[in-house]
Amino acid sequence: MEITVNAFIQTLMTRRGELWTALLQHLQLSLLALLIATIIAVPLAIWVQPHKKIANVLLQLTGILQTIPSLALLGLLIPFVGIGNLPAIIALVVYALLPIFQNTYVGLDEIDPSYEEAATAFGLSRLQKLVRVELPLAMPVIISGIRTATVLIIGTATLAALIGAGGLGTFILLGIDRNDPALTLLGALAAALLAILFSFGLQLLQKVRWRYSVMALGAILLGFGGVATYQAVVKPQEEVVIAGKLGSEPDILINMYKELITAKSPNTKVTLKPNFGQTSFLFNALKSNQIDIYPEFTGTVLESLTKPTKTQLKQAAAGDSYQIANDLLKKQQLTMLPPMQYNNTYAVVVTQKFAKQYQLKTISDLNKVTGQLHAGFDLEFIDRRDGYRGIKDVYGLQFQVKSLDASLRYQALTKGTVNITDGYTTDSQLRQYHLLALQDDRKLFPTYRGAPLMSQKFAKAHPTIVAQLKKLTNQITEKQMQEMNYEVNVLKEKPSTVAKKYLTQQGLLK
Repeated sequence: MEITVNAFIQTLMTRRGELWTALLQHLQLSLLALLIATIIAVPLAIWVQPHKKIANVLLQLTGILQTIPSLALLGLLIPFVGIGNLPAIIALVVYALLPIFQNTYVGLDEIDPSYEEAATAFGLSRLQKLVRVELPLAMPVIISGIRTATVLIIGTATLAALIGAGGLGTFILLGIDRNDPALTLLGALAAALLAILFSFGLQLLQKVRWRYSVMALGAILLGFGGVATYQAVVKPQEEVVIAGKLGSEPDILINMYKELITAKSPNTKVTLKPNFGQTSFLFNALKSNQIDIYPEFTGTVLESLTKPTKTQLKQAAAGDSYQIANDLLKKQQLTMLPPMQYNNTYAVVVTQKFAKQYQLKTISDLNKVTGQLHAGFDLEFIDRRDGYRGIKDVYGLQFQVKSLDASLRYQALTKGTVNITDGYTTDSQLRQYHLLALQDDRKLFPTYRGAPLMSQKFAKAHPTIVAQLKKLTNQITEKQMQEMNYEVNVLKEKPSTVAKKYLTQQGLLK
């Protein structure tokens, strides 16, 4: 899909309020992380400057920390510190340590020894030499390191949106998921301009006297960092936090939850955290009480979140998936409310042209064309028992597979980069691109019926919320869900609007 100037300007005007909020979130995250990294790295470099061996060890250590993939680091932090700002800030500090520490150490280490000798001859103490001689001389190099760290942090902070910390990454992820290049470009341009602006500002600081540089830098960091610290430390007002995975469908569902809850309890503060990404992020966040509710599916519970026996899996395949899933969740002090009607199970998807060319109707038919298959599957699907692993075992199929982000797989299929992908039976793209979901003739994919997932403690403490959410039991058909996804992804309606319209039409909301 091409981006036109008009489309970009329209997106900018429509989303300017959200953009301003995301920009402030991005600034707070970035500058607080930069403040913490500077407070750690600069004094540490000053302390180790006379100790070469320790300095080399620390340089190696900070270098190793920076090689850890950012998404992996966020995933590792969630079980320990939950979701939101805290894990994002920790990850950003880790990435900022190396350039600040390295430049501070190098700046001090490369000072001409004659300056040190002159300072000693004048009888200056170690602290006086540091303040009057060493820091002024090293300050341009130190600020250069802070400048590098700032650009690195602003770019990496876009991933904070995956764990509910907000920022400009929200626009990028949403644009990719909705196949809206204007939205993606808006987030990317804003992040890039922010990085350029701060890089330019710090470059100017390198040319002024070091005291003014420190004062200006300190004012900026403390201003934004102080606000972020206050927000992180002060206990927030009690609220119900509802999160959703990346995609239009979870976004629609969490807006339905909010509408139902506030309809009965208008004074309840409901905070939505959409586009959270992978299942594991949400599940860990729920267990660590960072969120209260999120929409999950019975099949995902059985395949990824619990350890059912073979007997239980057979019973689930026969149609009793909800009860078994809920019984297994109770062992983890969690509960799943009764599910909705539609079955949003996995599907193996091809284009109509490819299916017609090779007369494909079922997954078994793929055995005729294994040599022609070039698959692009979501990473989670590749490793699931009810995904590619199951396809190999149940159907005896094996072919070339690339891992693709879920938001990119349909683009790759329609462009011919791959000729087979995974999807869900309610995906709007099936209608949008006239694709074919092959029949699962050997019943590999279990039933995936969606329902709110929460802790047993939360359910007992909020019976009114539970009663309201139970109104969705056996509601929403596959056709209705696919239509709602189409309205969001293709017609560009807001998930909140689509959710409220459905609830009103069905008499679930006045």
